[in-house]
Amino acid sequence: MAQLIVLGVADRDTAEQALDIASDLNRRELLQLEDAAYAYKDHKGRPRIHQTVNLTGYGAAGGALWGTLIGLLFLNPLLGLAVGAGAGAVAGRLTDIGIDDDMIREIGSELRQGRAAVFLLSSDATIDRVVEAFRPLDPTVLQTNLSRDTEQELVEALRS
Repeated sequence: MAQLIVLGVADRDTAEQALDIASDLNRRELLQLEDAAYAYKDHKGRPRIHQTVNLTGYGAAGGALWGTLIGLLFLNPLLGLAVGAGAGAVAGRLTDIGIDDDMIREIGSELRQGRAAVFLLSSDATIDRVVEAFRPLDPTVLQTNLSRDTEQELVEALRS
């Protein structure tokens, strides 16, 4: 079962550090990261979201490739490229995998000015090593889908 953990951190820079740490833990196979994002409020008080997976770009690239191949069949690869890239970009934009975008927006809008929230969706983790890696950022647990006991253990581990 995938585990979602939302951490509150001091600011946008700290949120980016948290994503770097999560990426490093993922590379070292201490955290099986499925998706990650962060939200913050800009200087005008508007919530901003940064997601690690850009499905629009992936969709456009895949659509361009398939469009070119299909275009070659009909002797017009440039038209196929353009149509395929456009269709792929739209499909990628409409696809939502991983962390729910509406939840990210909702939590992002509730943040105080200057604060940020980091969203981590993981299928597996070496908990003690992950907690140890995030502790220097002094995060607070805002939301999880863990059981109450497990969530309380996580909160206490991050404090100590």
